[in-house]
Amino acid sequence: MRNATLNQFYGLLAREIKKTYRNPWIIAITVVQPFMWLAFFGSSFSSAPKSFLEGFFHTYSYVAFLLPGVLSTSMLTVGMFGSMSTIQDKRFGYMKRILLTPTDKATIFVAKSMGSTTRGMVQLPVMATAAALFGVSFPLNPVLWLGWIAALFFLGLGFSSLFMALTVASTDWQTPGVISNFITMPLMFSSTALFPQANFPAWMRAISAVNPVTFSATFGRTIVLGGSIDWTLLAYLALFAAMMLFIGSVMATKWLKVE
Repeated sequence: MRNATLNQFYGLLAREIKKTYRNPWIIAITVVQPFMWLAFFGSSFSSAPKSFLEGFFHTYSYVAFLLPGVLSTSMLTVGMFGSMSTIQDKRFGYMKRILLTPTDKATIFVAKSMGSTTRGMVQLPVMATAAALFGVSFPLNPVLWLGWIAALFFLGLGFSSLFMALTVASTDWQTPGVISNFITMPLMFSSTALFPQANFPAWMRAISAVNPVTFSATFGRTIVLGGSIDWTLLAYLALFAAMMLFIGSVMATKWLKVE
């Protein structure tokens, strides 16, 4: 039974990955959108005095400060595509065919969440290359890179599971976009993705202190800018991903039905 479940999971995950990489538009949007953030928003402080940059961002390069934040906010939004894919599968009958097989609903949910997260991970090498062209230097320690990859993966998996859990019973195309707008903006601006936490009002600092986007952005930023690595942030992100995956699997088992 366990081998059968694993085979079902690998088959569903392979479909998600193939479907993603066979659509050049999805890849283009996934890569270009964060690159535009880096190019346009990252250049907004290009003429600022170095004393201001050093005092406010603790680096002379705002692009270096911004890169981990852009990657983190991008992983925040990849879940929307996963939930849209699930609704598409429902509307075109694919989900009905899968649910009529012995495949466990939780297995379907986990495979969809993992597929969505994998789609977002393609941004890391592209964005790191773009940042290098802007003059950002990176450490060569492979352990730090593996930790950064894991942090982004856990963040993406957690939010993919959250988005899909909230839309698991829906067949409305507009639902993922509405939920994405409702969740993404508060989490992005209450995190340290774009600006340091020091100048936030007290209520925003309270949100930022428990915001997974802050954990991911801070973890990646200490790698890019140098500093003491807080590995507990990685543990928090892993816990966040596990909790969202568990909650989403339970909700899928209850609400994912043949339409």
